[in-house]
Amino acid sequence: MPVEIDIAENAGEWPDLEELAQRAVAHVFAALEMTQVESELSLVLTDDAEIQKLNASWRKKDKPTNVLSFPAFEIAVGQKPGPMLGDIILAYETVKREAGEESKSFEDHTSHLIVHGLLHLLGYDHENDTDAEQMEGLETIILGKMGIRDPYALDEIAS
Repeated sequence: MPVEIDIAENAGEWPDLEELAQRAVAHVFAALEMTQVESELSLVLTDDAEIQKLNASWRKKDKPTNVLSFPAFEIAVGQKPGPMLGDIILAYETVKREAGEESKSFEDHTSHLIVHGLLHLLGYDHENDTDAEQMEGLETIILGKMGIRDPYALDEIAS
């Protein structure tokens, strides 16, 4: 695989996610038609306590979140990444709780969050409605190709 994924399990009761992460990353780059990418990605598996500290420090939100992304370098949407993409950090308790609340498998929810985090590292964001629509649309397409249902349709049903 052209993208090397370094997985660090710092906390939580994570299953082996190597194959799942590789599959999610491959689908993102295929959907973006970026086939000649040679880069490294760090996937950090942690718990709510650790991600809460990071969220408070970097985003000024003193609460746990499901995923945080820290790009090694800022890149524009569509720009080919350099040798290091950055870090995606997942919080075990939040991911597990959300998967249960949304009646989906832990693996499907984790796949979604890896896709979401990687899109952030590739310059996508959801700070405004237009950007959110673009990013969520891409996530839906990518997850659909992975056989995972649209996570945003769940929001519409719940509303």
